[in-house]
Amino acid sequence: MAESDTAKRMKQLGIHQPDLEETFARSSGPGGQNVNKVSTAVTLRHRPSGLSVTVQDSRSQAVNRKLARQRLFDAIERVREQRRAVEIAECEKARRRKSPRPPALKRRILESKRKRAELKKQRAKIQI
Repeated sequence: MAESDTAKRMKQLGIHQPDLEETFARSSGPGGQNVNKVSTAVTLRHRPSGLSVTVQDSRSQAVNRKLARQRLFDAIERVREQRRAVEIAECEKARRRKSPRPPALKRRILESKRKRAELKKQRAKIQI
């Protein structure tokens, strides 16, 4: 039996079925009697991360469940990618901070400091 796309994606992301909490509620909007009587809105929550999505796009609860899973997995992937990008940026920043300045840049900085010091010395009060 072939694995479904949802199961493959759950395995890729390291999400386990017990980590997901699914609740159903009545939708709002168009759909007539079906929407008023059947709980078609699906809220899916990933307990470890605290991420939650609510879907009420369709009149069918099964379609909404599928969409909720897809959107939750997309959200989890986005959060993980953002965290990874932040970690890379921090490592890069630390690397740049640790690397020595090129000699030419160091000379220019010291020269500008010397000029500034000369300017400040000229401000000194003249003693009579």
